Amino acid sequence: MASHQKNVGILAMEIYFPPTCIRQEVLEAHDGASKGKYTIGLGQDCMAFCTEVEDVISMSLTAVTSLLEKYGVDPKQIGRLEVGSETVIDKSKSIKTFLMQIFEVYAEGPARPTGGAAAIAMLIGPDAPIAFESKFRGSHMSHAYDFYKPNLASEYPVVDGKLSQTCYLMALDSCYTRFCQKYGKLEGKQFSIDDADYFVFHSPYNKLVQKSFARLWFDDFLRNASSVDEAAKQKLAPFSTLTGDESYQSRDLEKAAQQVSKPSYDAKVVPATLIPKQVGNMYTASIYAAFASLIHNKHNSLAGQRVLMFSYGSGLAATMFSFRLRGGQLPFSLSNIANVMNVGEKLKSRHEFPPEKFVETMKLMEHMYGGKDFVTSKDCSLLAPGTYYLTEVDSMYRRFYAKKAGANTTSIACENGSHANGH
Repeated sequence: MASHQKNVGILAMEIYFPPTCIRQEVLEAHDGASKGKYTIGLGQDCMAFCTEVEDVISMSLTAVTSLLEKYGVDPKQIGRLEVGSETVIDKSKSIKTFLMQIFEVYAEGPARPTGGAAAIAMLIGPDAPIAFESKFRGSHMSHAYDFYKPNLASEYPVVDGKLSQTCYLMALDSCYTRFCQKYGKLEGKQFSIDDADYFVFHSPYNKLVQKSFARLWFDDFLRNASSVDEAAKQKLAPFSTLTGDESYQSRDLEKAAQQVSKPSYDAKVVPATLIPKQVGNMYTASIYAAFASLIHNKHNSLAGQRVLMFSYGSGLAATMFSFRLRGGQLPFSLSNIANVMNVGEKLKSRHEFPPEKFVETMKLMEHMYGGKDFVTSKDCSLLAPGTYYLTEVDSMYRRFYAKKAGANTTSIACENGSHANGH
């Protein structure tokens, strides 16, 4: 029998998001929205989006290939490939065969500013600097029509924004309760917010992250946890008799909980909000993009820290779990993960589009969606060397990709997500 592997977790990470984006305050003005609706109301700064030469497959090829190359990992060493996605490219062909990762842009309307685009690649194995605390986990699943895609001819989802927020907070409560129960049973003491150094949330938009952390404070208050001081208890006491449904709809509770939790939010959550605020909702990749933000901001001081993670998927399913971080050893160390991801430079080198060009690009993408027998512009001038891009979809719907050459890369042609030579 094989020996039990220790500290299984994330050995390496790489993130990719398009070099094209639009500032939310500019989009506000273009959409005729009230000033601050997207930047304050949603808490977002920028939104990334794909042009005609990028899609879910090209982003995935870029992220996975970059991870393998930069960490010196032979593909033959990979024993299993897992792909997470919310999109169907083909109703028969497995998305795993495309190495696909999700990207989203909404139809014009109130949901559009909560879109985004990115892909995350991660290498999982033993002796990892980011180790799963596998004994602590709480999950919740239920049936809800909060966000879904019934029309396969359209790339856009159906969204019930108010219901989606309530579902998210209900799932958060349920997962936190189960996580705390499991922790208490195994550790013999109560879990509270003080027992985690950082919190990372699935981030549709930053305002929901703020509300979510405040909700955990309210949960700790109801459990009489030691993390809630007397001043906070006095402010939250008027809401102690609310039913669950009433509490989800109470704006006064939401405001009070955010006020008492703000210092803790600034310390424990803000370091994990950079990429979601700058790139937008990445859906399947969202929680790990937030985690990448934390590594980018705090990698020098994360060793020994516990990070609580909350993952959410509409429809709905959610899980809360935790990592225990260690320094690690090259190439699988926290500092090297931060260096490889190079988040600061990737954000700084993006190109901001004016709203008119953004809308024009979205209309072109809508026209191309599900189409066949066309060639793209092949304009990869904004892409970094080593980035994959779409060149053609033939009359049989087969997709062809190329890799942009650069100082240390060679141009490669690909078909259907595989190198043309069949390897």
